[in-house]
Amino acid sequence: MIGEFIDGPLWIFALTVFIIGVIWRVGSIVLSGVRTDLAEPKGSAGSGAFRTLFSRFIPQRTVTKRGKLQLIAGYAFHLGLFALLFFAQPHIDFFAQRITGFSWPAMPYWAFIVSAELAFAGLIFLWLYRLLNPVTRLLSDLDDHIGAILVFLVMLSGCLALAQSFEALRLLHLLLAELLLLYFPFSKLMHAFTFVMSRGYTGATMGRKGVNA
Repeated sequence: MIGEFIDGPLWIFALTVFIIGVIWRVGSIVLSGVRTDLAEPKGSAGSGAFRTLFSRFIPQRTVTKRGKLQLIAGYAFHLGLFALLFFAQPHIDFFAQRITGFSWPAMPYWAFIVSAELAFAGLIFLWLYRLLNPVTRLLSDLDDHIGAILVFLVMLSGCLALAQSFEALRLLHLLLAELLLLYFPFSKLMHAFTFVMSRGYTGATMGRKGVNA
């Protein structure tokens, strides 16, 4: 009974809330508009937005000197999680069955192991740094910790469910993933979508002023 609820109505509800929530958050930002800049433009806003969107993937020299470990952990977590989410065979099968209707090539098993280790190591390091560093500890709120814990539990339950020995493990993984979908649009995890607009706006503003930011 519970398994059917997790596999059916709860999944549909969580996915619906996630989609509507993301659209609502993104739409509210877009519709809020920006103040009209009456100053004479000294450069191109469009090229500034495009440049900043991609240049921010390359860290500044000061960041690589003072926060090298955080930088490595951040890339390890995000790239590892991206690979697990979209190129692990169980996820591809799930997407094909319930969302896309088609599949794509999966990464080999060794790549899955490497991606999982990178994602776990990166997330744990970043979370411990947030807890132990006096500055990041003061800047962090409950939302930061809930998001990190949920992502960690989803990844952990997913690795346990790979054994496919117990149906309960698969249902636990799906339940945690659904809770993450429900929480996502109302949390800081939305930066997965809003970072594009944030970088674009900053780049456009600076580009119009003729500043290479």
